[in-house]
Amino acid sequence: MTMKMAVASGAILLALTGCGTAVTVLQDDAEAAQGLRRQKTYCQSIPRIYSGLSYDFCVLNAPPDPTGILVPLVLLDLTLSGALDTVVLPYTIYRQGVDGNILIYWRSSRG
Repeated sequence: MTMKMAVASGAILLALTGCGTAVTVLQDDAEAAQGLRRQKTYCQSIPRIYSGLSYDFCVLNAPPDPTGILVPLVLLDLTLSGALDTVVLPYTIYRQGVDGNILIYWRSSRG
C-alpha cells in the first residue's frame, strides 16, 4: 500500500466516522444522543428520516466551538449526509415508523 493510498483511506474513514448519517444510522440511538449531548446542542430529538442532516443542524445549534474548526467540517458534512440520507431513505422511513424520533434529551415525568 502506498503512502498516498493510506492517507486517502484514512481521510475517507475519518469522514465516515464523523458523518451525521453514519452516526445516526449505524450506531445505537444512545451513542448518537450522547454525541449531541457532548456538543451541548439545544435539540431535544431528531427524526430518523434525514437524520444525518438533522444531526448536523443540531451540532450547528449548539454553543460556538472555541476552536472554530467544527463549523467548516459540519458544512462539508451536510452535503455528504444529504446524499447518504437519500440512499438510506427506505430504511429510515421504516425505522421512523417503528421506533419514532431519536431522543437526545427527554423530560422527566417528575417535574
